[in-house]
Amino acid sequence: MKSDIEIAQEAQMEPIVKVAGRMGIGEDDLELYGKYKAKISDEYIRSTADKENGKLILVTAVNPTPAGEGKTTVSVGLGQALCKLGKNAVIALREPSLGPCFGIKGGAAGGGMAQVVPMEDLNLHFTGDFHAITSANNLLAALLDNHIQQGNELNIDTRNIVWKRCMDMNDRVLRNIVVGLGSKADGYVREDHFVITVASEVMAVLCLATDMQDLKERLSRMVVAYNLSGKPVTAGDLKAVGAMAALLKDAIRPNLIQTLEHTPALVHGGPFANIAHGCNSVIATKTALKMADYVVTEAGFGADLGAEKFFDIKCRTSGLKPDAAVLVATLKALKYNGGVPKADVSKPNMEALKKGIVNLEKHIENLQKFGVPVVVTLNVFTADTQEELDSGRSCCEERGCEFALCEVWEKGGEGGRELAEKVLHTLETKESHYAPLYDVNDTLKHKIEIIAKEIYGAGSVNFAPAASKQLSQLEKLGYGKLPVCMAKTQYSLSDNPDLLGRPEGFELNVREVYVSAGAGFVVVLTGSVMTMPGLSKNPAAYSIDVDENGRITGLF
Repeated sequence: MKSDIEIAQEAQMEPIVKVAGRMGIGEDDLELYGKYKAKISDEYIRSTADKENGKLILVTAVNPTPAGEGKTTVSVGLGQALCKLGKNAVIALREPSLGPCFGIKGGAAGGGMAQVVPMEDLNLHFTGDFHAITSANNLLAALLDNHIQQGNELNIDTRNIVWKRCMDMNDRVLRNIVVGLGSKADGYVREDHFVITVASEVMAVLCLATDMQDLKERLSRMVVAYNLSGKPVTAGDLKAVGAMAALLKDAIRPNLIQTLEHTPALVHGGPFANIAHGCNSVIATKTALKMADYVVTEAGFGADLGAEKFFDIKCRTSGLKPDAAVLVATLKALKYNGGVPKADVSKPNMEALKKGIVNLEKHIENLQKFGVPVVVTLNVFTADTQEELDSGRSCCEERGCEFALCEVWEKGGEGGRELAEKVLHTLETKESHYAPLYDVNDTLKHKIEIIAKEIYGAGSVNFAPAASKQLSQLEKLGYGKLPVCMAKTQYSLSDNPDLLGRPEGFELNVREVYVSAGAGFVVVLTGSVMTMPGLSKNPAAYSIDVDENGRITGLF
């Protein structure tokens, strides 16, 4: 069996100019990055303003196993299948972070015969967007420390600096560091921290901005520290906005590539859903809706994370209105949620499946709370038995959901025909009544409690004393009417990765809260979730190499 990277390397890609041409995008509207990658120009995006929007289909999933369960693969395969049915479809995805590529999960290009290509480029440096975000983030950090060194006119409280440096790599030793060591000329000695680039507020700002002017306004609002009077100090106060925007000038434009079957794919922005809002850029999604009749997008990790934030943050702030949601499950993930160790999830086990299928049931219920029609698909693997597949189908149909098996990894678009037909039937027969889960005018604590109880199934929320104090301060500073962005483990509906299935009545622990004023939400850290991941004992990096001809191996 060929690996994902071998399949991708053998693909016959079309010049991206040809892919764009079929969508009515001329070469003058592209900024080419070689033959197979391009950014879409601002002029083209502006020219589509009066066009009607296509249908927006969100792809989300149940809580995954540590290896992921093929949500991106299904997204790509569904887009390819819609095109096979003669529909005008575009895929809108996130860019992969380098960290997981060298860690445990791998990238985010899909898999098998349902991938976006060029796969190696996408998973490594792509068009440089993440490098631009990292540079802009760290420029702000440098300007902050320099301001303190040069006299601290803004009276920044050096014990209350909240802006962190970032790097797009899993590196646990950078979570907590000391900077400014050396002589007086080397800066003020203080504790500092790193987050992974995808958790940077600059990433969130880029993904939620609607244009360059909005980007600059959001950058200016980002809180970097508090002064000695307890008032926020922003990037605008530090006169950092212009230079940061210059670094992000090209990164803000969506990237156009293709699938193995030449379906257009806009891949842009990449916040994690467990520690950020987990959706691709608003600009890319809105551009895709003008380009095609059907747009397939995804939100990261399980529906308790990515989908909730898609509905409550991205759609609320951008005006996007999803028409349907596809919920991806695998028998492996359901058996994992039924207590089967990761090493044994491919073995038939009806008892574990019946225990774990409650996780799927909860996600169906959650998605229906947002008023969006739901289609459930089982991503099929060769070890799956017919009895197990039939059990999954019965569970979904009993809950009023369309159901389809998906074989896109093996068969590409052809393996997604059943799913595509069910999605089209749902769009034609069921109306979406999308609405966010909570009222932003509620208190921050109440919004957190609504998500914890309604989406996660918690019985109560325990706010650490520090978190309660932070919430009170944010309310006083005028940030209380913002949506909340929950940072939580992806492996459980709870904040404890060991509580699998459908935990109920548990206590959700909130340990820290801070505002991302530029992004427009309040981040809530729960349990032990980290904003800078670490590498495993045997990271994927050990298997990656490049031969004398420049051919990369082991990336997947």
